[in-house]
Amino acid sequence: MSLPDPALVVLVGASGSGKSTWAASRYRDAEVVSSDALRAVVGSGEHDLDASADAFALLEQVVAARLGRRLTTVVDTLGTDAGRRRTWRDAARAVGLPAVAVVLDTPASVCRSRNAARDRPVPARVLTSQLASVSATVDLLEAEGWQVVRVGPDDDPNESDVEPARASTPRATPSGLRGVVLQLSRFPADADLLTWLRVMAAAAEEAGLAGLALMDHLIQIPQVGRPWDPIPEPWVTLGALAACTTRLQLGTLVTPVTFRAPGITAKAAATLSALTGGRTFVGVGAGWWEREHAAYGVGFPSARERLDALELGIETMKALWAPGTKPYAGQRVSLPETTSYPRPVGEIPVIVGGGGDRTLRIAARLGDGCNVPSDEVGLAKVVRYLALVGQAGRDPASVHPTVLDLPLVGRDRDDVWARVERHRGRTAAATFAARHHAGTAAEHATRLSGLADLGVTTAFVAPVGLDGPDDVLALAPLATAFGRPGPGH
Repeated sequence: MSLPDPALVVLVGASGSGKSTWAASRYRDAEVVSSDALRAVVGSGEHDLDASADAFALLEQVVAARLGRRLTTVVDTLGTDAGRRRTWRDAARAVGLPAVAVVLDTPASVCRSRNAARDRPVPARVLTSQLASVSATVDLLEAEGWQVVRVGPDDDPNESDVEPARASTPRATPSGLRGVVLQLSRFPADADLLTWLRVMAAAAEEAGLAGLALMDHLIQIPQVGRPWDPIPEPWVTLGALAACTTRLQLGTLVTPVTFRAPGITAKAAATLSALTGGRTFVGVGAGWWEREHAAYGVGFPSARERLDALELGIETMKALWAPGTKPYAGQRVSLPETTSYPRPVGEIPVIVGGGGDRTLRIAARLGDGCNVPSDEVGLAKVVRYLALVGQAGRDPASVHPTVLDLPLVGRDRDDVWARVERHRGRTAAATFAARHHAGTAAEHATRLSGLADLGVTTAFVAPVGLDGPDDVLALAPLATAFGRPGPGH
C-alpha cells in the first residue's frame, strides 16, 4: 500500500534512526519540515539547542500553513511529543488529510553506532532517553488515530510501496491494552519493596508482557494471603513503577468505587497517564469485601447503591478526562466545570470488574471493557458482554473483554506437578491443577490464544507461587498469545 498523498507524515525515531535520510529519499525538500534544519535557520546551526524554542515555533507555523493548504507535510522531529502530535493530527483532520506516523524500526545499536560517528553526537544518556521515549510512543500511535507505517533498517528507501503496520490481532481495540498483563497480588514482607517492584517490572518488560496491574485492597484478601501480609496502596505504587518502566501499561484491577470519590481516582489516573506517556488503564468495580471497609472506616452501602455509584463513577471520570473545562451535564452526573490538569495522554481504558448482569450492562454502556474469570462461566460472560455492547449501540470491536487468569506455570511436566503439590494445601491435586490450568508456559500460551478466538483481548495473569523475576521471565511464551510481540521484537 502506497503512502497517501497529500498527507501529514510524522516521523518517529531516535537520533541515528535514519528519519531524515528516509524522508529525503521520498519527498521534496520543501515538503519536509525539520526541527534541526530550522535550528540552523534561526540559530548558529542545527545543533544550536539554545535556538530550539524559536525553531519549534517556526516549525509549528510552517506545518499549520502547509496543512491549511492541504499540502503534503513531513514533520522531521523525534515525534515523541504527544501534545504536538495531537495538534498536527487535529489540523490534518480539519482539512481532510490523512495522518500517517512513519516509525523507523532501527535497532538501538545501529542508532548508537551512527550517532557516535557524527561530528556532533548526541550525548549517550540523551540518546538512551530518546530510544525509551520512541518505544513508549509507538504503543500510543494507533490509539491516537494515526495510520502507522513501520520502516525497517534494511528497507529500500526508494521503494514506492511501503506496507503499513497491521494490527497483530484481528480485533481493533482502542488502546495499547492488549495482550498478557501481569497482576501482582503478593508482596514480600521482609524485602526492600521498591527494589522488588522494580525488579519484577523489569522482568515483565524483558518477558514481553503488555503491562502490570495491582489489586486495590486495604487488607490482603483471604484468597491470596494472610491479613497481615503487605499490600501497598496501588496508585502510590504505580507512580513509583512509572519511573522505572518504558513500555508496560499500568493500572489497577480493580479499584472499588467505595474507596475514593471518582474524581480523585480520575485525577490519579490522569496524572499517571501524563507521567507514562499514556500507559494507563483503570480497573473499577463496585467493591465486595465489607471487612476492609469497616476496618478503615469506609462506608459499605448496599449492593444496589454500590452499583449506582459505579455508574456515576465511570461517567464522572470520563467527563473529567474529556477536553476543555466546560460544565458537564450527563444522565447521572452534573459538574460545574471539568478543570482537571494534567490531561491524560490519549484515552484511558476503563475496565469494569465483575460478572453480575447489571455490572456487565454497566460495562457495556459506559466502560471500555469488562473483566471476568477465565473459567467456563467467565468466558460465557464474555460472550454475554459482547452481545450487550452491541445492544447498547456500540461496536464490539472497540471494547476490551478481559479475563483474570490464575495459572500454575512449570518448566516441564515434572515441575508442574511438583508445584501443584507445593501449593495445593488440602485441595485435591487434580482439582487444584484443573482450577489453575496447571501446565508449561507453552501450554498456557496455546490456551490463552484460544481465548482470543472468543473475543478476549487481554488476560490479566496472577500466577500461583509468583515470587521473583525468574517466575516472571518464565511467562515470556505467553507474551504472543494475543498476537503481541514478545521480547526482542
